[in-house]
Amino acid sequence: MGELSISVGIADRPYRLKIEKADEETIRKAAKLIEKTMKEYSVNYAFKDKQDLLAMVALQFVTSSLNFESQIDFTENKLESKLSEIDHVLSEVI
Repeated sequence: MGELSISVGIADRPYRLKIEKADEETIRKAAKLIEKTMKEYSVNYAFKDKQDLLAMVALQFVTSSLNFESQIDFTENKLESKLSEIDHVLSEVI
């Protein structure tokens, strides 16, 4: 894949990035989501500067990511357990 130079704006600052072309849509979408969430926080909460908003957005996204990872781990463990049960039953039948 080829590298691509793009610029995304976050908290009124441009950030130049070198990325894989396949990642462009995801990165642009992420930057827009950060901006949208910052606007929502700015309307609903008191803040001193953009750093406060960025910190709250980072906390929200990392918390969501950790919760999602926890759900995936639980699902994988449950799936592995069920597959082991099925394997055991099939082994007994065969």
